[in-house]
Amino acid sequence: MVLSSPKGLRQRKIPDPSRLDPVHRIDGEPQKSRDPREEVVWGKTRSGEVFRVPTTHDVLTALFHPAYPKSHLDILNLSLLGLQLVLFYLLPRSVSKPFFLLYFIFWRAAYDAGLGWVLTRQSKKKWIVREIQRLGWLDQERKPAMRRWIRAQLAGKMGKDYSFDELPLEYNSWLLFRQLVDVILLNDFLAYSMFAFTCFRVPTGLSITVHIMRWIGGIALIAFNLWVKMEAHNVVKDYGWYWGDAFFQRGNLIFDGVFELAPHPMYSVGYAGYYGLSLIVGSYPVLFVSLAAHAAQFAFLLFFENPHIERMYGKRKPISVRRPLEFRKARQQRDKDATPPVTPQEDCIDGLSTPAATEGETATETELETETETESTMQTIQSKKASPMRNGSPKTAAKRLQPVSEHDLHHKYFRRDVVVLRNIDLLRSSDAMLVLLVFYLLVASCLPVLSHRATLALHFAHACAWCIFHTFGLGLLLRAQSRSKFLVRHFLKNYTYPLNDNGDVAVQEAFTNWKSLYNMSLCMTYASLVSLAWKTYSLPKSWTEGDDLLCHTLGALLIGLHVWAAMESFEVLGVFGWFYGDFFAEDFPAHLEYTGIFRYLDNPELMSGASFLGLALISGSKLVGLLAILRFLSHWWFLRTVETPHMRKLYGDSLRKEAGFVKVIKNVASKNARLLEFRAGRHAPEIRRVAKEVKGTFDKVFEETADVLEDFLAKSKPKISEVMQDTKVLLQQSRERLVITRVANDLSAYDTAKYKVSVSPSKSGNKRFHLGESIHVRWEAPQGHSRRDWIGIYRIGANKSTLVTKISSCGMWVPVHDEEWDGDIPLGTPSVSSRGSEPQTGSVLFEGSTLPWATGRYEVRYHHDGKYNVLGTDGPCEIYGGKPASLDFASVRGYLATIVPLCLDNDTSLIPSSCGGIHNSSPDPDGNGAVNGRDPDDFSFWSEQQAKRICTAIEQAFNVEYVPEVIMADANLTRLANRILVSKQLLVV
Repeated sequence: MVLSSPKGLRQRKIPDPSRLDPVHRIDGEPQKSRDPREEVVWGKTRSGEVFRVPTTHDVLTALFHPAYPKSHLDILNLSLLGLQLVLFYLLPRSVSKPFFLLYFIFWRAAYDAGLGWVLTRQSKKKWIVREIQRLGWLDQERKPAMRRWIRAQLAGKMGKDYSFDELPLEYNSWLLFRQLVDVILLNDFLAYSMFAFTCFRVPTGLSITVHIMRWIGGIALIAFNLWVKMEAHNVVKDYGWYWGDAFFQRGNLIFDGVFELAPHPMYSVGYAGYYGLSLIVGSYPVLFVSLAAHAAQFAFLLFFENPHIERMYGKRKPISVRRPLEFRKARQQRDKDATPPVTPQEDCIDGLSTPAATEGETATETELETETETESTMQTIQSKKASPMRNGSPKTAAKRLQPVSEHDLHHKYFRRDVVVLRNIDLLRSSDAMLVLLVFYLLVASCLPVLSHRATLALHFAHACAWCIFHTFGLGLLLRAQSRSKFLVRHFLKNYTYPLNDNGDVAVQEAFTNWKSLYNMSLCMTYASLVSLAWKTYSLPKSWTEGDDLLCHTLGALLIGLHVWAAMESFEVLGVFGWFYGDFFAEDFPAHLEYTGIFRYLDNPELMSGASFLGLALISGSKLVGLLAILRFLSHWWFLRTVETPHMRKLYGDSLRKEAGFVKVIKNVASKNARLLEFRAGRHAPEIRRVAKEVKGTFDKVFEETADVLEDFLAKSKPKISEVMQDTKVLLQQSRERLVITRVANDLSAYDTAKYKVSVSPSKSGNKRFHLGESIHVRWEAPQGHSRRDWIGIYRIGANKSTLVTKISSCGMWVPVHDEEWDGDIPLGTPSVSSRGSEPQTGSVLFEGSTLPWATGRYEVRYHHDGKYNVLGTDGPCEIYGGKPASLDFASVRGYLATIVPLCLDNDTSLIPSSCGGIHNSSPDPDGNGAVNGRDPDDFSFWSEQQAKRICTAIEQAFNVEYVPEVIMADANLTRLANRILVSKQLLVV
């Protein structure tokens, strides 16, 4: 109920009272020795009107003290409270329990949902004040009777210093709202108490000691609750208790006392009484209702109180700001060298000065500085300290240190680190292993007891999954790396790297993570194979009968053959070839050596299927045999689709056509064929013809199969790309179409021909706008048009109808009259402009988040009364991105110097000082042109959305993708230009 946020902490400032006039002076905290009757509290409306705030009385005194007059609303409140007491004594317990539960739910909803909704609208757009003004409740001419009644209700509850006619509308509206709050709060409290008393019981099975402790604990919690409420009210007074800052300003709220006990004490420990009363009545239903009501109160805090505090007292802080640490240290050292030691007399003088704020956030200049003013004169002590100048101090030459900022240190040590499961990147091996470990643990814990058949099926599916992933998954990843440097591109996009290494670190990290992923997949493939074979294996009953011994022997030989081939391959390839290093490291010397096992075979890794076949023979399982076939087929695909094309691309004609083993077999076959022809005699031509036909048939089948597969892949690639692109378009359109099209039924009362909308020309004199350039739109409407009309921008062709808009604007819209809207929600009932014959004209501005941040052709649409009826259109207008003339540093930096300020809304506090930015800082005394050690090319952001705009502009101009974190890590034109150049150079295929 009070503004108890750390961001709301303020320290009072006590200005010199001699400099303030009696009307606008707002003094600081009064001295304890002063008479409270002398205090004068000044308030200020949002329009700037300053007024004297009258004295208010607390609700309990004004409502229950017989000496205070009672308004009609007080009588209503007392009647409702009395009705609850009467019903509590009259209704039977079986009826009173559900009745008071529903009654409490009603008042709790009125508090958390009703007041939260009303106060949110008042905080944003002064909705309560505007509605009272619109209804004319306080207007003497429009509704004099209502005004007299409200005046009587308010004046009777206020003191002698209250003047209804002299106080502004905002204050009287707050007093009226306050009476409504009193009705809700008191009935909410009593309804909860009545419900708790109807549920009273004495728990059985507990000792006397437990009962005594239960009552003592409950009473203590209730007493603590009351103390917190009273202390909080003493701190914030009625102004904070009834959310007065949503109506007018009355100095800076000070949060001390109980507000230093716990965060948001009015919403946290201030509800301890709920649990105390639950202990006393000994009821679980009361406890659960208390928990639900407390949760609703936290929802009120989350959705109204905190956003309201941020709006009223929060100050936006830019992100990605470089404040060099070394420069500050050096300057502090120079100041220390130039400042003489402080004498004891100066220490005494310093002791008279006001201490600086420590933990609390100081008030901004736009806020009222203090809260109360006393009529008496305040005496101030002013002391001036003179520091003697030390002349002739020696100058020592010191090497200038390179400025280091906290921003750069942060991005040096933290690069999208995984926090629990946030920032997971499956192409980063450590993240993939983490996900895999969590997945296996969850599956293992959730699996029920399985039959033997189900266990075998699970192990087979597990082994197939790893075999497919190892061959097809990693194969597609390698092929993408070979064709477009996919992995390197991914790491360049998502992570920051030093710019002076020409991208080598990005390549190294991509290769390192690939090696880990490949090794993990290789191990899991064979581990899952062995697990499946183990589950299907059973010892033979007799080794001498049947073929069991032969299968075991052949299986062991095949496994041994695989192990030997793998060791021989590694001996020749080394670590570089084993992990396919030529897909990543272009600077590594690549040369072909047909030595060792490669002297005989081109692809000895095909023998990896031997272990699958060997385990199939040993286990005698058809499942393992199927897995062996899958392994051979998938590895053949890998060689045909991934490795061979890359080898041809890398080594060209230097690849040999036949391996030694194939060459020998062909030679032997050729000799045997000639011998066979010699012995066949006259049948030799027929045998030769049949052999050629058979060979031709096999070659034809093989070539046709390969051609069909390659043709399928070649044709499916554009189709798959087209499907993916269509999917993106459909997703975008589905997002845009997620809107309930509301249309008006009163269009017959409006002449649509009198509505006009037009796009003003851009800086170049036409309707072509640079990406991020603001767009002015002029509109014309008759005098009676709805003040809730709005204008949106849509891509040409997105809307098929010219009468009704059926897709969402996705935030690219502006209201014709901004004061009639609360965000995306129109305020109040439909209102129309004043009647007249002359049309009303105006203009709106599309900028920042209301602009389209994608190139293309667009149109503007004028809509009626907060709905989707189209009354006017204009277009097309084109949004273009532009590209630098050449790919060199000067051109790229020049392009960024144009687009970055546009993406930052040309905010001078954000854009680089080299582009006209103004930063609140002092120049570097070393004379290097920097400000506070900052580079003139540094820029900052208000939100990540602005960094996303820069990412979009860079992708459209350079075809290089970055995530917003990379842009925010650089936050410098020179760094970003160098990064783009390095990326373009590195990603050349």
